Amino acid sequence: MIMRIAVLGASGRTGGALVDKALERGHEVVALVRTPAKVTVSASRQVEVRKADVTDPQGFPDLTDVDVTVSAIGIGKGDGPGALVAGARVLAEAGVRTVWLGALGSGVSSRSGGLIYAGVMRMFVGSELAEKVEADRIALDAGATVFHAPDVTDGPLSPTRHIVPLADLRRPLLPPRISRATLASLLLDEAETGRHGTGIVVPLS
Repeated sequence: MIMRIAVLGASGRTGGALVDKALERGHEVVALVRTPAKVTVSASRQVEVRKADVTDPQGFPDLTDVDVTVSAIGIGKGDGPGALVAGARVLAEAGVRTVWLGALGSGVSSRSGGLIYAGVMRMFVGSELAEKVEADRIALDAGATVFHAPDVTDGPLSPTRHIVPLADLRRPLLPPRISRATLASLLLDEAETGRHGTGIVVPLS
């Protein structure tokens, strides 16, 4: 079934992968970005671009014409604190089903990636963990499916990709990783099916 899918953060690397894969599957795509000029797709591929600044909720575009929104926003260089929380709030208020991208090793999954992974998260993401937890809470309260993704790398689409509820995740010995292509594909799988409903899930290769 062809869907109308909005991608928040479509100009980022993961957002761009989401846009490409959604188009490959035949969906209509609405790219939600702060800077429209940064969205680059082939002229033969139809993407509607809407200027969307999460820190300006009054000016955020209407989303009542889309079936589902997938968020791929993160905390970019130069962003002050609050961008993730602001993004979660505007999508919660939009009233559209949402698939929210969070991070394994934050909040309730703080130990789920293993002890080494937990240490790496504290070292490199420590100052952002509290904001990630708050953004997840807002998204969950609004009924979103929240992906706690492990470290994202470049690489091919995994043939063994799958999604597990956080409660069913086996704690790995080594820090887990997932390719961007695999993550984008699994986010779209959930956007299409809504199989996991409200809750935290983990995408795996």
